[in-house]
Amino acid sequence: MNGEKRAELARRALAGYVSGPGAPAKATELALRKVETARAVIVVEGISDQIAVETLAIRRGRDLDAEGVAVLPVGGAQAVTRYLERFGPAGEDLRLAGLCDSDGVETFRRALTRAGVGKPISIGDMAGLGFHVCVRDLEDELIRAVGSEGIESVIDSQGDLGSFRALQNQPEWRGRPVADQLHRFFRSHSRRNLRYARLLIQTLEPAKVPSPLDAVLAAA
Repeated sequence: MNGEKRAELARRALAGYVSGPGAPAKATELALRKVETARAVIVVEGISDQIAVETLAIRRGRDLDAEGVAVLPVGGAQAVTRYLERFGPAGEDLRLAGLCDSDGVETFRRALTRAGVGKPISIGDMAGLGFHVCVRDLEDELIRAVGSEGIESVIDSQGDLGSFRALQNQPEWRGRPVADQLHRFFRSHSRRNLRYARLLIQTLEPAKVPSPLDAVLAAA
């Protein structure tokens, strides 16, 4: 596959989303405009999480805009407190749900308490408030759900299999578990991370949707 074709496939996968150096701030700004008329907000750490939730909603036949549900990427767990305070019980009192990586649990837990959403002690308590935790992160959840063979097929369809094989042959990654290699492959480039969030959700069998994604969408 030539470079022009690969670039076109990448553009299609990212259609409707921002990418590049200023993308996190721009994505938050755009989502906040939707929050102005929303009844519910799904708070997520980054754009890839937003893409995954919104793509899954489409697969489920849901129109989040029509339902008044906004998916808000906050630019990392460290930024979540201000938005929970703004849209939670002490602020606009919107219905809240959320998704975070495992290393963001303590930050989200403290933010939920500070914003008056609840006083969660455990991950189970957070889930009871509509906030769900990926075992590691979104990529890890999708890698386990789709499986390495299925993911390699998707990568090949985008003309990226050669790049993945090159990573596998790098001394520091040679012989490592394929799941770890795939995780590094997706995380090594921000635009790649975003577009494969959409592509892998589109590939997933309905019964294999990661439970945190399934649960956070159902909570909104």
